[in-house]
Amino acid sequence: MYKGILHSHYLVVTLFLLLYVIKTILLISDKIELFEKFSKKMRIPEMIISALFLITGIYLTTQLSFGGKYDFLFWIKIILVFASIPIAVIGFKKKNKMLAALSLLMITGSFGLAEVYHKRKGIAAESSLATNDAASIYKSNCALCHGDNGKLGASGAKDLSLTTLSNEDIKNIILQGKGAMPAAQVNAEQAQAVAEYVLSNIKGK
Repeated sequence: MYKGILHSHYLVVTLFLLLYVIKTILLISDKIELFEKFSKKMRIPEMIISALFLITGIYLTTQLSFGGKYDFLFWIKIILVFASIPIAVIGFKKKNKMLAALSLLMITGSFGLAEVYHKRKGIAAESSLATNDAASIYKSNCALCHGDNGKLGASGAKDLSLTTLSNEDIKNIILQGKGAMPAAQVNAEQAQAVAEYVLSNIKGK
């Protein structure tokens, strides 16, 4: 379910941004008649896209929040997203170019912050793996979604205590990622250590 909602979120985010871009360009370029026709035609689809954007975003945020804390970049992104929507509504309704442009800037800026946030998480994870200690590597990379006992299930993570995967299968998933799970910032030796840790300390517990 998580993976499906994640893909749906990416799709509605793209459509949401596309609508903002088109309407803002039409408004700024003084094509008011075309802007009004486009806005009228897309009113219902825009309402649906906006609702799906918020619903899927809230669901994903709730799922991820089970595993840990967010830093200030995440909260700035959330603030920008929620602030941009009423600004856009007012800007488009009153045909105010400045508000429309500001809203577009805020929403695109929030996506940029999302990328920075994910990169920072990756760098932090990589810097914390100076050791091959399997338990610390697992805690840094896997516990956020799988939990210390492998049963957390956040973000659609599988229950590792019930895994039927082999050592090699787990190692490959750690290195390459699978589905919504990204590849971990570890080398082959560290991935092997984590795979052995899962099978000896988490599976069947």
